[in-house]
Parts: sequence; structure tokens; C-alpha cells
Amino acid sequence: MARLPIRLVAARAAMAALALAVPPGTAAQEPDYTPVTDERLRSPADGDWLMYRRTYDSWGYSPLDQITTANVADLEPVWLLSTGVTSGHESPPVVNDGIMFITTPEDRVIAVDARTGEQLWLYQRQFPDDMAHPHRTNRGVALYGDKVYYTAHDAFVVALDATTGELVWETAVADYRNGYYMTIAPLIANGKVLVGPSGGERGIRGFVAAFDAETGEEVWRTHTIPGPGDPGIETWPGETWRTGGASIWITGSFDPELNLTYWGTGNPGPWIGDQRPGDNLYTNSVVAFDADTGELKGYHQYHWNGSWDWDEVSAPLLIDVPRDGRTIPTLVHPARNGYLWMLERGPDAITFVDAQPYVDQNVFTAIDPVTGRPEYDPERKPGTNRPATFCPSLWGGKDWPPAAYSPQTGYLYIPANENLCSTIVGRDVEYVPGRAFTGATSRVFVVDAAEHLGELQAWDLATGEQVWTHEFPESQNWGPIMTTGGGLVFAGGTNDRYFRAFDAATGEVLWEQRTNSGVIGVPSSYEVDGVQYIAVQSGWGVDAQGMQRAVNEHFERNVQVPQGGVLWVFALGE
Repeated sequence: MARLPIRLVAARAAMAALALAVPPGTAAQEPDYTPVTDERLRSPADGDWLMYRRTYDSWGYSPLDQITTANVADLEPVWLLSTGVTSGHESPPVVNDGIMFITTPEDRVIAVDARTGEQLWLYQRQFPDDMAHPHRTNRGVALYGDKVYYTAHDAFVVALDATTGELVWETAVADYRNGYYMTIAPLIANGKVLVGPSGGERGIRGFVAAFDAETGEEVWRTHTIPGPGDPGIETWPGETWRTGGASIWITGSFDPELNLTYWGTGNPGPWIGDQRPGDNLYTNSVVAFDADTGELKGYHQYHWNGSWDWDEVSAPLLIDVPRDGRTIPTLVHPARNGYLWMLERGPDAITFVDAQPYVDQNVFTAIDPVTGRPEYDPERKPGTNRPATFCPSLWGGKDWPPAAYSPQTGYLYIPANENLCSTIVGRDVEYVPGRAFTGATSRVFVVDAAEHLGELQAWDLATGEQVWTHEFPESQNWGPIMTTGGGLVFAGGTNDRYFRAFDAATGEVLWEQRTNSGVIGVPSSYEVDGVQYIAVQSGWGVDAQGMQRAVNEHFERNVQVPQGGVLWVFALGE
């Protein structure tokens, strides 16, 4: 395991302290900046990481291959940067031609010289005094032209000058006083900034909206819950559509050839299905929109009348998979409901291909082989004043941390959690704008005699078979995944604070580095001056920290993962 020399720790800590002293919204220096174009987003250079998952297909794959299975043991920290805040650090380091951008809790956006770790500028948003701060995190930036875009907790989309951090424009997306907020990394498609709001737990009506990247003017908005006169309104009784949820939490995918963008949606509100009978479209679904007009072009609902808090917000991975003698243009989604879904994407529809459980799941009794619609065990479905116990837990077989795909192996890699279950009981709840609207009490627990909790799984998509699994005996896995051209899988996510490299073919741990906190950040890789770097934020918090309470109770321990955000960057030692 690589260790950081004490003198380097001290030097980097001093540098980080100096960098954070730069006044918000001002630059230490104005770097040369390479504008980001549509062409570059569609075909990024190998050494860049220009968006949330690097490419529109959401693979989380870097083709860089300087760091390999043969030499990854020589990986060492080369610089660190303290963010100055605590809570969940989840955003990927986004890199454009040697300039890095990250976001942190407290709505900080930081630009860094990706070679040296020198902070170039810092922007920190100021919020109204009456605004709440749920989910204290931010999931990253988007780049286009000479601007950096991010979404703010007060439900604004914000454009900053990439070289100075100065505010260029800001546009209100929704009213935070009605429960809307945003933590999502925007998606750039055809010169538009696409975003969606969180707040399903507060009774919002979800949507995806597009804004002109140059001016901030709204181009289109399409709700993820139908209104009167829209197809699907019949799945919502009475006025329940007004407060039905279907939040957008995670950046979508984009198919430029079809000109369709794909987004996962959250669960309905309130949580308990008997308070809003019906399928409740388009909650817990993948939805496809025309990127230029916002027209709804297709959907698939992973489970109807959701009652388990199984948000299905992770973006599907767009993968061409050989099956049954043909290559299927698929949408692949390891769902929070515990099933691995394979769908087929087309110009005007999303169709069901296959689904199978990747963790223990006791709610579904069958899945229709044509439509993919599940049937439920009624004893496992919570009701109002009627508790039910089910597996996986309300955090799911996999929560928001993204899976990844490697074109080298043809494998999908899933950060999974096994042996965690929940009990939920519903209660009557009255809607009050901006207030909690779950109408439920929940408990997460570890099953008796559980031999492990977290897993990193590898699935061969061509055969539909699980190839290998790495188990974590006493820790959940909350680690986003990255694959590389060197045959490696990088991930953190465990309460022991390690960031690891696995052999993509076998699952063998080849390298690990203990960090300052737990790693729930999305990793990225980039190249500058012929050197490949691996970058990730370490900073435990939010749901990973919440799950730790259930883990501590089961193991009768009091594991407290240290708090505090640090950006770590690694390269091969000399």
C-alpha cells in the first residue's frame, strides 16, 4: 500500500490552507482555458474528463492505460487539497486540458491546476436566511464554451466564468420555499444546460428543464408527473399528481444519434402507495426526452405504486450488448429495487429485455416477460398504519453511487449492499409547502447471521451472469465506480476510509490507500504532460453516514468515520 511521506503531507496541507484563503469569486491567476465544444463533449480526448461520467453514455470509463494491473501497486499521492468543509463530498473532479473543477457541500465550486493542486479560484454561493439545507452535498459541474455550470441548493442553475469564477448568469429553476432544491451536476446537450430538482420527500412535482447555455433563458420544461390532459394522468387519483414527487437527483445520459436524453426518476410522495392508488407514472422510471424540445419519447417504470422509498434516479448506462445473435442498444440499470434491468432504447420507445436480482429481494414475486412489470408480495408492501418488512432496505441494492462499464471486459461493475433490510409503516400526512411529506416511519437493519454487507460485483452483460464479487464483511459499500483502459476498477465507499484499485477481470485488490475520511466521491482520471492521474474526493456524510448507524447497531460497535473533505490525486511513483 502506498503511503504519503510526512513532509509531503505538511507541504500539501500548507498549500491547501493558502489556496482556501483566496476570496470567494476571485482568481489567484487567470489560466489559459480551452473552450468546450459539442464535438469535444461527444468525443472527448482520452486525457480529459469533461462531464459527470466522462462520456454521454455514463460508462464512467477512462481509456487511459499508463496505470495498469502490472504497475498500479506503485500508485502514490502526488497532491492534496482541503476543501474546508465537512459532510458528503460526492462530485467528480472534472478536468479540461489541465484545469480541474470540483464542487463541495456548502455550494462551493473550486478550480484547481490539475498538475500542481494550486487553487485558481473559489466561488461560494450566499443563501437566503429562511432556506433549509437538506442533503448537504453537491454532485458536480458541467462545462461548455468558456463557462462552468452547477446547480445550487436554492434551486438556481448558475453559470460561472471558467477562468475567474465570476458569476455570468443565474436562473431560478423553482421556488425553494415549496420544497425544491438541487444538488445535481448539469448535463450539456446541444448547447443547452439540462437540470432537474430534488424534493420528492417534500411533495414537489418533478421535471427536467433545459436552459440556453449562453443566456440562461429557459428553452423547455417537461414534468415527470403528468398533469390534466397528459397521457398517464389516469394513474394519479384526484389531485395527487400535484405533490407526487418523481425527483431528479442524478445527471442523465444522452444518445446524440437518437437525440434523446435519459433520466432516472425518484419515488412518489407520500411514500405509502395506498394514499395514491395507481401506477403513479412516471415515478421510479427511466424517461426519454427529445434533447431539443423536451418531448417525452419513451419510458419504463421499474416498479409501480412505489411504497419502499426505492428511488430509481441513477442514469442508465447506454451499452450495445450482444444477445441472442444481435447487438441490442440497451439501457442498463442496477436498480435500487435490487434488480439489474436491461432495456432497449429506440427512437420512440423503451422496451423491456431482461431483469434479474443482483441482491436478495423478497418483494417481487414475478416479472412479466414481455412488459417487465413486477408483481408484489402484499405482505412486503407497507401501508398506512400497516408495517411491512422487506429486502433490500430503503437504501436499495444500490443507491445513487454510479455503476461503471468496461469495454475491455464487457463487464458492468455494481457497488452493491446485501443483508440490509427495512421496516416501514405509513401514517396519514397533510401537505404543507416546503415541509416533509413522506408520511412514513422507517428502520434499517442488518439481517441476523449476515456474513458481509457491501459488495463490488462484476456482471458479464453478454451472458447475463455474475462473474465475480468482492465482499466487505463489516462495511456497507457507498463507492461510485470508475473503470480504466489499464484493466482496473477504482472505488472507495467503505467505512475503513480506503480507496482501492481492483483487477477488472478477476476482482483482486491490487492497491489501496487509506484517506482522511470515507470516499463517497465519484473518481475520475486525466492526463497532463504525459502523466496519468487518478483523482477522487474523500469526505464521508449524508446517507452513507446514516447507514452507519444500522451497521453499528448490528455489530455492537461505534464506528465513527472522520469528517472533512480532501481532494486526493494519485500518479505512479518514479
